[in-house]
Amino acid sequence: MNIYNLIQNMNFEIYKATQVIGSDAAYHIMSYVVESYFVVLPLIMIYMIYKKDRNVFSFALAGLVFYLIGDVLKKIIQEPRPCSLSGIEYMKNYCDTGYSFPSNHATVLTGLALFINYKYLRALYILWVILLLFGKVFLAQHYFTDIIAGIIISLVVGRIIQVYSKRINGFLSSVFNRIFGGIYKF
Repeated sequence: MNIYNLIQNMNFEIYKATQVIGSDAAYHIMSYVVESYFVVLPLIMIYMIYKKDRNVFSFALAGLVFYLIGDVLKKIIQEPRPCSLSGIEYMKNYCDTGYSFPSNHATVLTGLALFINYKYLRALYILWVILLLFGKVFLAQHYFTDIIAGIIISLVVGRIIQVYSKRINGFLSSVFNRIFGGIYKF
């Protein structure tokens, strides 16, 4: 057995393990959780702006960089989503379009925790990300290895951005203040 088959077998076994909680209710809950970033990320940014936390600029820039890196890798690697393969007993008829590797949810969301400076908010955020990433495997939208790769990419790139965050925050806050200084100032 080659390494690729070994990894695919591991991915399939992990997917099957998530199905222990499989039900219509679990499917619907996880479907909402995996799409909740449309609400959660803006709320975190609003909170950071309210607190006049200049790290909101690194947070936003990092999210964009993470997304671009993940998207480019998806186009290069072109791994099909697990829900599109035979042998996966997918609960519903919906399967995301696009490619699977790496998970953009993992790539974008994991590293953003590095830019949240509030202990309790960061802890809640990390718990939410874990639940969301579990949901991506549960819904057969990603393999476990897609998630792990996204986390690794995110933490490595996030750490690099974090090293330069004071410069990033200083530059972007001065641009923001020039544009919106009469309304809101950092």
